[in-house]
Amino acid sequence: MKLTDQDVVRMAKLARIALAPEQQASVLGDLNHVFALIERLQAVDTAGVEPLAHPLSALEDVALRLREDIVTETASVEARERLMANAPATHDGLFLVPKVVE
Repeated sequence: MKLTDQDVVRMAKLARIALAPEQQASVLGDLNHVFALIERLQAVDTAGVEPLAHPLSALEDVALRLREDIVTETASVEARERLMANAPATHDGLFLVPKVVE
């Protein structure tokens, strides 16, 4: 799959990234290189290969170190207000986001 300049402009707009016209060619090349690598990876036959939980689990038994699932912070109105202070839009303590699906 080859991307075009229009694809790069559209993706930059969707990601809200300001791209200068002289940067578009570089980004286009980088993205096309990434897609070429993905196509090469998808061409590999992985039938019968079990997924790994850890890259080293193919060589040895690996025990995952998981932390205990406990509450470390208590909820408070002040903490909530502090966390919501950076939100561009809120209503009744909830984040408001623009509608993206019509």
